[in-house]
Amino acid sequence: MNEVEAAGKILISMLNKLGFEAELEISEAEDGPCLDIKTNEGAHLIGKHGDRLEDLQYLTNRILTKHYPDAPRVKVDCDHYRANQEQKMLASVREIALQVVGDGKSRQLKPLNAYYRRLAHNTLAEIDGIVTNSPKGDSRYKRIEVSKA
Repeated sequence: MNEVEAAGKILISMLNKLGFEAELEISEAEDGPCLDIKTNEGAHLIGKHGDRLEDLQYLTNRILTKHYPDAPRVKVDCDHYRANQEQKMLASVREIALQVVGDGKSRQLKPLNAYYRRLAHNTLAEIDGIVTNSPKGDSRYKRIEVSKA
C-alpha cells in the first residue's frame, strides 16, 4: 500500500467512526494528492466555510506522517467544495491585484490560512507590477498586503 492509499484508509476509518458512509475519489493535483469525499452528508463534513474539511485534512496528514514520515501532504475535499472555493478566491485575488496595478493603492486580502496564503502568493507572483507581504506572527489566519512594485 502506498502513502496516498494509506491516507485514504485513514480518512475512511475516521469518517466511519464518526458515523458517515462515504466513498473516496483519489486524484493528483498540481500541489499533490487529493482525497475527495463523496457522500450524501457533505454539508456536515464541510462545516462552516470548510472548517471541518480543514480539520479532517489536518488529522489525516498528522496520522499519515506518523506512519509514513516522508509521505506527501494530502488535500481533503468533499464534493469538490474546496476546489470551487480555491477558484473563487484566486479570481478575487487577481481582481484585487489588477485594482492595485490600476490605481497604485495597496490593499489587504481577507484573512487566509497558510495553505490559501501560499496559493495567493503564487498567483500574485505571476502578475507583473505587484509585490506581496505577509505579516509575521502566530495567528493561523493572516492578511496578505498587495502593493504596487
